Amino acid sequence: MYEEAETGKLIRETLDKLGISYRHPLAKTGIVADIGRGSSSLTVALRADMDALPINEQTGLEFASKEAGKMHACGHDSHITMLLGAARLLKAHEKELPGKVRLIFQPAEEGGAGGDLMVKEGAVKDVAAIFGLHVWPFIPSGTLASRAGPIMGACQQFQVRITGVGGHAAMPHATVDPVVAAANTISALQALVSRETSPLGTAVVSITRLAAGEGAYNVIPDSANFGGTLRSLSHDHLMYLKQRMEEVVKAQALSHRCSAEVDWLELKEPYYPPTVNDRAMSKFAAEVGTRLQGEFLEDYEPTLGGEDFSFYGHAGVPAAFTFLGIRNETAGSVHGLHTPRFMLDEEVLQTGAAYLASLASEFLAQHHEKPPAGKQEL
Repeated sequence: MYEEAETGKLIRETLDKLGISYRHPLAKTGIVADIGRGSSSLTVALRADMDALPINEQTGLEFASKEAGKMHACGHDSHITMLLGAARLLKAHEKELPGKVRLIFQPAEEGGAGGDLMVKEGAVKDVAAIFGLHVWPFIPSGTLASRAGPIMGACQQFQVRITGVGGHAAMPHATVDPVVAAANTISALQALVSRETSPLGTAVVSITRLAAGEGAYNVIPDSANFGGTLRSLSHDHLMYLKQRMEEVVKAQALSHRCSAEVDWLELKEPYYPPTVNDRAMSKFAAEVGTRLQGEFLEDYEPTLGGEDFSFYGHAGVPAAFTFLGIRNETAGSVHGLHTPRFMLDEEVLQTGAAYLASLASEFLAQHHEKPPAGKQEL
């Protein structure tokens, strides 16, 4: 994140060849371009994320990443490709556009909250609506799927440090054992979901890291650390979980004569609100997708994976986010996101480019006389 220098260079070179003007940098390494010279002040935005993941690629492809520990394991390179394809299509019909199309090439989706920084630096100022998509290996290639309302979860990362008094493992009564306190705290945190979340709601507490002690097995350490994520489809509920987690961690530590601190890692891994699709924009996106592909999976099951496209809707811009299926066993596109063998069915690139271009052009055609209100209808 925020290291997308070569990616940004390629994007700018392509925009230059297409004769599309742009601003750079925004959000440190991002790029924002505009297409359209219509008399209308109506602007619609399309967004693609640029960054990669700290993974060593194992696809064996001849064009696999040559950068050790960096891989486009979440399809962001395909998102860029499809947005550039849409840019080519829209530029070819620029004179016919009754408004402007803003292309947002955004850095740092994978934990750096680049979408938030884009919003703060004015990328969506005066934008009437914004659309984005993500390749999805869980549905057949070329299939478009989405839903109105929450489609991806709010996410908050955390780290907990429990401090006691270490000593010899043969004399635990002379210590204050942080390991036992950490174990009981981790178990207690699961009750936040099972006992304090509605069975009809959606939330998860995942502990993904646990560490205590070094070297000798006969030493009780002074401290124990664990970390993970809180996730929910509701911003308000996630804020409630944060408050309760603080209370549970400190109370559990105290009950074991320890002290505890919760670090929400805001500087390193900022909070992501839920990605919420505006109902009107979601319906519009489904209509466009149906005309393009003949079908569209509406009311698709949401996921608790985080996505910083959420910041655009959270800022009040009517937004719609769509999944584009890439599952194709013949093409080897069967591996999950964020894995070293993730592979893309490249046949979907044309579909994605056409879909993005259609969303923009049809939105302008339908709304240039009466722009939609700049407020989310959730």
